[in-house]
Amino acid sequence: MTQNACGTNIYSICMRFIAGGNGEQVLSRDVYRLGQLFDFFRMLTFFYTTVGFYVCTMMTVWTVYIFLYGRVYLALSGLDYSISRKARFLGNTALDAALNAQFLVQIGIFTAVPMIMGFILELGLMKAIFSFITMQLQFCSVFFTFSLGTRTHYFGRTILHGGAKYRATGRGFVVRHIKFADNYRLYSRSHFVKALEVALLLIVYIAYGYTKGGSSSFILLTISSWFMVMSWLFAPYIFNPSGFEWQKTVEDFDDWTNWLFYKGGVGVRGENSWESWWDEEQAHIQTFRGRILETILSLRFLLFQYGIVYKLKLTGDNTSLAIYGFSWIVLLVLVLLFKLFTATPKKSTALPTFVRFLQGLLALGIIAAIACLIGFTDFTIADLFASALAFLATGWCILCLSITWKRLVKTLGLWDSVREIARMYDAGMGAIIFSPIVFFSWFPFVSTFQSRILFNQAFSRGLEISLILAGNKANQES
Repeated sequence: MTQNACGTNIYSICMRFIAGGNGEQVLSRDVYRLGQLFDFFRMLTFFYTTVGFYVCTMMTVWTVYIFLYGRVYLALSGLDYSISRKARFLGNTALDAALNAQFLVQIGIFTAVPMIMGFILELGLMKAIFSFITMQLQFCSVFFTFSLGTRTHYFGRTILHGGAKYRATGRGFVVRHIKFADNYRLYSRSHFVKALEVALLLIVYIAYGYTKGGSSSFILLTISSWFMVMSWLFAPYIFNPSGFEWQKTVEDFDDWTNWLFYKGGVGVRGENSWESWWDEEQAHIQTFRGRILETILSLRFLLFQYGIVYKLKLTGDNTSLAIYGFSWIVLLVLVLLFKLFTATPKKSTALPTFVRFLQGLLALGIIAAIACLIGFTDFTIADLFASALAFLATGWCILCLSITWKRLVKTLGLWDSVREIARMYDAGMGAIIFSPIVFFSWFPFVSTFQSRILFNQAFSRGLEISLILAGNKANQES
């Protein structure tokens, strides 16, 4: 079974509304009443065929988050090293065995066992093995992992805020190229943000964690999580026809930048403007209960700054709370610098030139200050990157809180600044995702290989011939 971008998008849109509908069922009293009437075995059937499937899916993703946040906490607090050292001194290897063996469950081997057994019963052993290998070569695991994120996000969001609704998917011609901006609008909050959060957890864990087996143990512990990150970030573009064709990539970049910097307004749809789309993405936060829950969930991003600031070589062994307070002062200074760099006065012709000149001097001053800090203190380049990761996570926390308490932020007159910071984050996330696409688009064989995987041989050959004819037609017209 192969997939393509439009078919994948239709499936994902259907999944999000089915998941949202099941989320509404969880909130309804009908499920409670049925649960009171069923016996245990009918309850199991009802659970798995309705909301239970989505509950288990959400718990699967939660397991990855809980495991990684737990490992990061152990790494930043130093408990992983002290526990391992004490266990090694006492000759107790049970904890190391438990932590190092969990990747067998995390990688999803056991979840594939029922499917493999079904293939063996229906096709026989050898055909089942070949069918399973063929599915992996066609990136079916990538597609399944991506759909896992879709169900989890919209099921969880509906439980938090309610508001499930139907959206017409359309039933058009499915073999067509989907623009980068369209995919970004569809999957930014449901997949890309969460994938980058998991990537940040993995980077912090690799940087500050301790594992007895060294790099091999790190790889075994994190390979399934990295697979989930790659699937959530790039699955829409892997299954996108002509997704790695250079001309399509150039057109997608132009469309992406136009959408990102186009001003919104009354009557401007989210498909045409980033500002309108950003406002639409906040529409589900309506109730006070939902705001409280969003606030609690957003506070998890503060863990990065609190832990990393005490791991810098500049701070040494100092564990005073003043260090953490000083990091907030640095963050405030960075926000003020961002405001200065994004200031665009338009009242006169001379003032913008003067502002640009000051911005240039300020940029040179910042570079000189960082160079002096590295040269004359214990601050290192590694500390610089670690601080950037910590402040990025804290900035996202502040951004989520500002969106949650939108009315208060507007009253304080800070909403325009919050919007510009959010635009910067989306521009950065788009650049991270778009850069590998640009790189692979330089090599023509990647597009050919993608077409062969997505479609059957006859269609792939016809697609290649159509590209050649299109190129010859363009040369004749020029």
